Amino acid sequence: MLVIGIIGLIPILMTAISSLKVKLVSIDVLVSLAVIGAIIIGEYNEAAIVTWLFSLGEVLEELTLKKTRKAVADLTKMAPQTALVLQDDGTTEEEDVDFVDPGEKILIKTGDQVPVDGKIVSGSGYLNEANVNGESKPANKKKGDSVYAGTILDDGTLTVETTAAGEDTTFGKIIEMVEEAQDSKSHTEKLINHFAQYYTPAVLVIAIVVGLITKNFKLAITVMVLGCPGALVIGVPVSTVAGIGNGAKNGVMFKGSQVMDATRKVDEIAFDKTGTLTVGYPEVNEIHILNGDRNEIINLAVSIEARSNHPLAKAIAKLSDEKINHITTNTIKGKGISATLENDKYYLGNLALIEEHTFVNAKLTKVVNKLGNLGNSIVIFSNTDQSMLAAFGIKDRLRPESKAALLKLKQLGIKKLVMLSGDNQETAKQIAAELPIDEVHGQMLPADKAQFVKKEQANGHHIAFIGDGVNDSPALANADVAIAIGSGTDVAVDVADIVLVKNDLRKIDYALAISKRTVLNMNENIAIALLTVLLLFVGLFAGYVEMASGMFIHEFSILVVILNGMRLIKNHSKLDNRQVSKKKKDLEFNM
Repeated sequence: MLVIGIIGLIPILMTAISSLKVKLVSIDVLVSLAVIGAIIIGEYNEAAIVTWLFSLGEVLEELTLKKTRKAVADLTKMAPQTALVLQDDGTTEEEDVDFVDPGEKILIKTGDQVPVDGKIVSGSGYLNEANVNGESKPANKKKGDSVYAGTILDDGTLTVETTAAGEDTTFGKIIEMVEEAQDSKSHTEKLINHFAQYYTPAVLVIAIVVGLITKNFKLAITVMVLGCPGALVIGVPVSTVAGIGNGAKNGVMFKGSQVMDATRKVDEIAFDKTGTLTVGYPEVNEIHILNGDRNEIINLAVSIEARSNHPLAKAIAKLSDEKINHITTNTIKGKGISATLENDKYYLGNLALIEEHTFVNAKLTKVVNKLGNLGNSIVIFSNTDQSMLAAFGIKDRLRPESKAALLKLKQLGIKKLVMLSGDNQETAKQIAAELPIDEVHGQMLPADKAQFVKKEQANGHHIAFIGDGVNDSPALANADVAIAIGSGTDVAVDVADIVLVKNDLRKIDYALAISKRTVLNMNENIAIALLTVLLLFVGLFAGYVEMASGMFIHEFSILVVILNGMRLIKNHSKLDNRQVSKKKKDLEFNM
């Protein structure tokens, strides 16, 4: 026991010395003095038990609180490394992006990652900008439009004049914002140390006063040993692990007790749109058949689009498993596809393609405008004489549980629900119209989302942000509580404090409930620990408690806080539903 006590004391003592150097009387100081005192008076069992319990608590807390730099490392790997720089003689030369200067022209081919921020000087194509603005809908870019590093050219060829490269690009600034926010969060004190800065000096003062008054060194050491809160140092980690275990069992992963403490204070939640409130990929939302047989048109459209990798083509290709063979296709850049089957010609693409190869149809134009006003991307199918004519409205759709999840959050007392989207304001508003959203902000870049979070914090709100993409990582890193969808990018999951493993937004209310219960359980364990110490002191000075009996009560209190913490492992979903029902009735009554 003596050997265990000494070995266990060494790391605790080193931490205590470090904390004293920065004028902080931490719990490590009290534990170190108590263990040294126990060894001096021959209580080797107590010395071993205290160091073992404290070390176990530290391990449990470290496992749940550990913050890694993996998110930043992953972001750095995703950043473009090289660029094809156009030379004066028309050839290209591959260069490191850090050596590309503003004004240099970069060639970007289909499938390439855009290496710099810049403006298109020639060419056109469809860009996947999800890494920057989170939107699944490909952006049609042409001469004069801006492009961002980290986006991917799905179709076309571009020549871009560089405006920023390397760390100065929009993607580079995303990495920088995540780094800064994680650094600021890493200084958050653990709950136990925040409490210890008051408790530790109090016990030390009592021990010194007792020693000076009684001239009894052993009694003073006994005060210090019995005052060493074994139940406290193990109680908080046990509550944390039990609460986290409960969450994990129900599809909610927490990354530490401080996350739960922050979650219970949340009064505002901001949501990313694409991939969070919506499914994150385009689907056929409406089909308008103007002429011809519906099934025949769909089968032909599916057969033609099955030969394309364009996101809108993939959405149409999912409409049917029946495919017609022997169709030959030809891609018409920036407009769509022409197809030939048994000498019949078909066209599938935008309105410009149809009007160029068939004729202008006022009825078709009206349908296209209507679908466009509803936020759809539009793909038109037609043959040469328009005897077969249809318009497909394609857009991202809401997750099935989104509305119910947000209504439940309102019932739980969340004061403000906000949607932040990289999409245009009108499209964002159309999505939000179907949800109980209080505010909608469109055309938000990553820095804008992070700035919104900071502004709400400055206004006194405790804000949670929920997202799934790389573009959400700065806002996630800056939020009081960062929640990621489990199907999101690794970066979003790494930056997040809470991960919804089952991708179910209805689990957010469970996260709020288990956070409140866990923090309450921690406070109960702290109260049990302090009450035990108080009773031990009273018994010690009244002559009813000695070292042996005191240690028995001490260890019994440790068992009590462990059993109390284990109550959190039980599933309390029925209780949550009763609480929500009560809150719902209260809301209805107040209305």
